[in-house]
Amino acid sequence: MRVVVTGANGAVGRAIFRTVPRPDVVAVVRSERAVAELRPDVGDTRVIRVSYDDAASLAAAFDGAAALVHLAGVLVERPGATYEDANVETTRRVADAAKRAGVAKLVLVSAVGADGRSTNRYWRSKGEAEAIVRTCGIAYTIIRVPMLLGRGTEAAAALRRRLEGRTVALLHGGRTLQQPLAVADVARATLIACDAGTAARRTLELAGPTAVRDREIVERAARLVGRRVRILPVPVWSARLGLAIVHRAGRPGFSADALEVLTTDTRIDPARAVRELGLTLTPLDEMIRESIRP
Repeated sequence: MRVVVTGANGAVGRAIFRTVPRPDVVAVVRSERAVAELRPDVGDTRVIRVSYDDAASLAAAFDGAAALVHLAGVLVERPGATYEDANVETTRRVADAAKRAGVAKLVLVSAVGADGRSTNRYWRSKGEAEAIVRTCGIAYTIIRVPMLLGRGTEAAAALRRRLEGRTVALLHGGRTLQQPLAVADVARATLIACDAGTAARRTLELAGPTAVRDREIVERAARLVGRRVRILPVPVWSARLGLAIVHRAGRPGFSADALEVLTTDTRIDPARAVRELGLTLTPLDEMIRESIRP
C-alpha cells in the first residue's frame, strides 16, 4: 500500500521513516532544504519536491497512493507561513489534490484543543483544517496530539537547552500540566490509521500515559543526567506584555496565541485512541531519555 507523507521533514515525518521503515512510504516536501534534511532517513528515491500552490503537480505526486498522511502546519508564525496559510490553506490544497488523485484515506495530525470556534487563532486554524478533512469526501482519521517528546522535536531541543545551566526559567513556574507523547508513537499511529477500515471517520485524541507539570519533566531529565536544577518562575503576564510590544511593532513570530497553547493544562484520556489504533504508549522516562540523548 503506497503511502504519501506531506510535511515529511518535520519531527513526525522523520520519525515515520525511522520508526516504521517501509519502502512504499514516500515523502512530499516543498524545498531543497527539506530534501536535504530527509536524506539521512529516506534517501533520494523516496522524496518528491512539489509546490503546494501547484494543484496538478500535487495531485500527480499523490497518484497511486492508497493513503496520505498530512503533517504540515505551524505553531509559531513566520513570514509566508501564517496560521491561515500553513494550517488551513495547505490542508485545503492537499485534500483537494488527494481527492483528485483518487486517494482512499487521509490521515491528519492535528492538535489537542483544535476548535474552529476558538478565540485562539492557532486552535481555530487547526479546527478549520479538521473541518476541511471531514468534508472533503475522502475517508479520514484525525489524530489530535499534545506536546511531543523524542528525537527531533521542539520540546526535546528546549529540554536540552534547559539542562545546559543550573537555573531554568519556566513560565508560570513550570506549573502547566503536560501530557507529552512520544513522537515515535505518533509515527506508528499515523501509519496504522492509513488502513482504510481503521478508525474511519474518527477524530481521536492521543496523548502519553502520564500527565505531569512542566517542572517535573525538567527535574526528571536533570536526574537522568545526574544534575540538580533550580526553577526560576517567569510570570505569564510579563511574557504577554512582551509579546504585545513585539506585536505592536509588526514583527511575526511567537505570539500570544502560541503562549496560550504552551501554558494551557493538558489532561486527556487516550484509551479510545490506543484501543482503536492498537498502540502501546511509550513511558514518560523513556521519552525523556530519547529527548536528551546526544
